[in-house]
Amino acid sequence: MPCLVRVVEDDELRAITLGDAMLDDYLGFVAVRARINTWLAVASDLKIFFTVVAKVPAEVTTADVFLFLAAQRAPRQGATVVRLEDGEPGLAARTIARRLSSVRGLFAYLVARGDAGVTRNPVPSSLAARRPGVRRGKGGVPLIRTPRTLPRVLSPGEVDALVGALRTARDRAMVEVMVLGGLRRCEVLGLRLEDINAGKRRVFVAEGKGGRQRIVPVSGRFFATLGDYLEVERPRTSVTDRVFVVLKGARRGGPLSAAGLDEILDGARSRAGLAKATCHQLRHTCFTRLREAGMALEAIQAQAGHASIESTRIYVHLANDWLEKEYLRAAEAIAAQSVPAGEAVSG
Repeated sequence: MPCLVRVVEDDELRAITLGDAMLDDYLGFVAVRARINTWLAVASDLKIFFTVVAKVPAEVTTADVFLFLAAQRAPRQGATVVRLEDGEPGLAARTIARRLSSVRGLFAYLVARGDAGVTRNPVPSSLAARRPGVRRGKGGVPLIRTPRTLPRVLSPGEVDALVGALRTARDRAMVEVMVLGGLRRCEVLGLRLEDINAGKRRVFVAEGKGGRQRIVPVSGRFFATLGDYLEVERPRTSVTDRVFVVLKGARRGGPLSAAGLDEILDGARSRAGLAKATCHQLRHTCFTRLREAGMALEAIQAQAGHASIESTRIYVHLANDWLEKEYLRAAEAIAAQSVPAGEAVSG
């Protein structure tokens, strides 16, 4: 049975182990090419998989993968209780798909190594399409169909209520750099003092998703709030170069954790009377508002740090005001070109 162990030194996560040499080697491989959140997610996914399957990697078969898939889809709260999002009683499709991706990545690594007794990946990427002329593995049926749902964004009033419920300039600065600059939670927590360019109103994201770096312009409102935090609230005794640190308690002056930021946001959400307000919703809200204001998709892609513009196109659907204006403009142009009914055409 795998046991997930985290090794933390000086408030930094140094290692994650599961108690199996091959799994631990793979986690070490993941650690040098992925962010901490991805590293932790992969470790958790592998722990869950091998807890359910209860075999060493070399003995895992495709049949075991399908049994795991069935276990993940099994009802969690009773057969009659389903999610409104997708009507499923088990885990969310995105969660199951991510776990399968983590397991598939492990076996791809073991196959490439060649010394683990694994000669093929037991996790299929899809079921082969049974159509004439279609090669196996091309255009197959995915094992998991994830619903294409649009994320919820906050209204201007909800953003104002959330910001008003925050208790410190530090907290307001963190929320503002997400809702005005579109930074991810990990990018906010990863900001260092040297990454801040108040003169040009830019921040440098040194460790973006996928290892991509970018320079992000942010409204002066954020820099004013950040200045208040750095001048008044940030402990002078702090030795970390991280911008956002703990303000009270035993860890005062140390880097703020993801759990700490989530706790701050949850408290503000509750005080503001909002049903939901997450870091990712603030990021979606930023880009939706920018699109509604006419910002080009290519510019939003650069601001967001998306590797593909396909990830950015979601904001075309979220920006309802922009879409409505574009439709009305096009409809009026079409109407102007139409010949009124009953009008004679001379010639």
